[in-house]
Amino acid sequence: MKKLVLIFLIASIAACSPSKHTASSQSTIQTPSSPNADGSSYEKAIVIQGKSETTGVAAEYKWIRDNYPGSESQGQALMNNNSKPYDVITIKTSDGTIKKIYFDISNFFGKF
Repeated sequence: MKKLVLIFLIASIAACSPSKHTASSQSTIQTPSSPNADGSSYEKAIVIQGKSETTGVAAEYKWIRDNYPGSESQGQALMNNNSKPYDVITIKTSDGTIKKIYFDISNFFGKF
């Protein structure tokens, strides 16, 4: 379990570092069937279709960069809701607002 947490932490830090690389074609972002899917709650979570944790986490941060340009990551938590894993990333938007963004990671969580 400690190894999984360490790998997840390393992947998260790597995803936050400045890079010219974007999420690979191995990961795509899908929104749930709700037309109001904006990542503001579990019910409105952004669904990440990833092949691995590395590409999945990179896709999360790409989504944040695309939707909240100039924002800063304030933290990340792995949560469970209705037996599904979620990443909840707290950001500070460019205007200083603190937001939590919910990502459904059930498609890639635990895959290396």
